[in-house]
Order: sequence, then C-alpha cells, then structure tokens
Amino acid sequence: MNAIALGLVAAVCWGLHDISIRYLSRTVPLLGALVLVLATGLVFHTLVLASNDALRLPRGDAFWLSIGSGAAFLVASLGLYFAFQRGPVRLVSPIIGAYPIASLGFAALSGAVITPDQVAAVLLIVAGVGVVASLADTSGDPTPPKGPTILLSLASALGFAVTFKLGQMAAALDGELHATLLARMTALGLLLTFLLVRSAPLALGRGAVVPLILMGALDGIALLAVLSAGRVAHPEFASVASSMFGMFTIVLAAVFLKERMTMPQWGGCVTAFCAIGYLAM
Repeated sequence: MNAIALGLVAAVCWGLHDISIRYLSRTVPLLGALVLVLATGLVFHTLVLASNDALRLPRGDAFWLSIGSGAAFLVASLGLYFAFQRGPVRLVSPIIGAYPIASLGFAALSGAVITPDQVAAVLLIVAGVGVVASLADTSGDPTPPKGPTILLSLASALGFAVTFKLGQMAAALDGELHATLLARMTALGLLLTFLLVRSAPLALGRGAVVPLILMGALDGIALLAVLSAGRVAHPEFASVASSMFGMFTIVLAAVFLKERMTMPQWGGCVTAFCAIGYLAM
C-alpha cells in the first residue's frame, strides 16, 4: 500500500471509532473508556507481533522515538475524547482534522520537498473536511463554553501530528509493529499513572465493554496503518489522508444513523476526495 491508501484505511477506522465516542461519551467515564481502548489496542499489537515471532521492543533511536510517539498519542487521545464530549462536532472536527498542516510542516523541516500544488491539495482536504464537519446537524447537542473545547481540540491536533511524525521515524528505523507496540505501552502506562494520582472513576457498564473493545481494535488498526507509512514514499501523506476521519464520522452517521447530509457537505466530500486523488497521482 502507498501512504495515501494507508491513511484512508486509518480514516475509516477512526471514523467508526469516533462515531462511537460521540454516542458513548455521555454515558461512560471517558478515562475508563480510554483505558479499555488503549489496552485493547496493546493486546491487538502484541498478538500481531507474537504471531510473527517478532515480539520485542524497538531498539536504538527507534526506542526513544516510539516513547515520544506514545506520549503524544495519549495527549492527542485525551484531547479528542474530552473535546468530543464537550462538542459540538462542527467545532471540534475541523480543528482536530487540521493536523495535516502541522504534519506537512514537520516534513518540510525534515528536508522533504513539499511543492506548492501539494500544499494547495492539503489545504483543500482540510477545507473539505471542515465544511462537512462545520455544517453537521448538532442542534440537539449541549454547547459549553468554546474556549476550553478549542484548546482541547488544538492539543489533540498537535498531538496527532507529533505522534505520526515520531512514530513514522521509528518505523523507518526498526519496523512499524515494534514502534506501535512501544507507543501503545507508553500511552497506556502514562494514563494509568495519571489515574493513580487522580483516583478518577473508571467503572464501565456492561453494555459499553464490547463497543469499547471494538473501538480499541479499530484504533489499533488505524495507528498501525499511519505508522506503517514510515517505510514508504511521502509518509506525511498518510497523516493527510487519515485526517479525513472527521468527514467519515459524519458520512457514517448519515448512512447508519440517518443523520441529514446537505449538498454543501457532499460538495466538501467531493473536494476532499478530489484533492486526495491529486496527491495520489
């Protein structure tokens, strides 16, 4: 697979993951949900590595890059969960979905050649996702003060950009499976340490366990897909394509939950996909 295809796989998985957050966030403790999602992802990656007889941690510089990626992933996940809990989606999704701009900046700082037409295509993708999300029908959602929601969304966006950059660098040095395993271990370990200090409620109802395990598997596949791009050309394009998860969340809500999609929203989808197609050329 090329970087664009890997990113689209991640976008679909995170779209399904986020539509679940959207409807579970008001009925389960978010930190407890995140623990189960991260733990499921860790089990998923451990089983994949064990099946390949390659169960070990990354070595050398990849070890530290993976730890940094995991810490950033925890920041991104906490920001995402709490931003979606506060809502509305039309505010949260466009901000978080703008992380490809930071990813492109990181790539340029690393010496990658980014052409003006590629920058334009990325901005079109971000704009298309933003149009779809900003016009989402969330009239029934609560609207708490926007300031903290914006800060949480920005923290999540920057966290994702750093996660993917460090994780892809680690994957290029010692393989995506090993990098993802340690990143998961780091994120879960830091979260459990935080919970021990905070003594936050973690109890989950039985009805939430199976959806959260499925969310963990989807999250595991998505992160693995994006970090796998570290070993192909233009890994930053996987981050760009994966940013369409916000758009997929709303499209999936329209398909499965019968939420209304307007013509401008469909126009945003077409714009984003055309720009993705251009990058893939």
